Amino acid sequence: MFESFYGLSQTPFSRDIPTDQLYQSLMLEETLGRLEYAAKRQLFAVVTGDCGTGKTTTIRRFRDSLDPAKFMVLYLADSKLTPRHFYKGLLEQLGCESKFYRGDAKRQLHREIELMRGIQHLQPVVIVDEAHLLDREMLEEVRFLLNFKMDAQSPMALILVGQSELWEKFKLQAYAAIRQRIDLQCKLPHLDRAQTGDYVKRHLTYAGSDHDIFSDGALDEIFRFSSGVPRLINKLCTHCLLYGAQNGRRIIDDHMVKLVIQGELS
Repeated sequence: MFESFYGLSQTPFSRDIPTDQLYQSLMLEETLGRLEYAAKRQLFAVVTGDCGTGKTTTIRRFRDSLDPAKFMVLYLADSKLTPRHFYKGLLEQLGCESKFYRGDAKRQLHREIELMRGIQHLQPVVIVDEAHLLDREMLEEVRFLLNFKMDAQSPMALILVGQSELWEKFKLQAYAAIRQRIDLQCKLPHLDRAQTGDYVKRHLTYAGSDHDIFSDGALDEIFRFSSGVPRLINKLCTHCLLYGAQNGRRIIDDHMVKLVIQGELS
């Protein structure tokens, strides 16, 4: 609806924007570099961030950046993930029917990975999303999984992605053995005011806008409301564009943003 009013060819704050068109901060660039290093060296990495800071979007961008001729990405996201379903999910993505017992499935996965490396010359990259919801049994299984060939080699690059509470969990003494195995840690921060403005402009440019739609005052209010969380920025900007189009306002100012927050998002 508002796209035609503002002369946009795409929806600027949707979830399906191509990853190469997304705003990339210096911190995101650094995170992607660390994850690429983890993939190449087959390391164990943990990515954490507050709700809405773009963890899954970062992983999408990372996945899309990997050369499919060199890497095979396996992705799991299950809040109730158990060791058996972990192996079953990975083996199914490899085109195999998982054996029933956990130990058998684990050995089966190791064999498939060795075949993948030896015949297809692919390096496996396993990504487990929503990892803050995993229980201790599943996290302990991760430790045993990485203990491969008498702890002389990692069978895969493993990346756990979760909210900030995941790292708080790893700080507990009960998880010391797992924490010591983590090779790389990445924390996704909130955007600052300048980055928030750049984020909004980048998404509008992707959508086809050739001029600013949000005033500097509006961007101040967007940052104040969102605290630099991309998901909240997307939500507020979309509501503002709808409101602006319905009221015939070509430029969205701070007063309009405040009205939207109070009327629709408070």
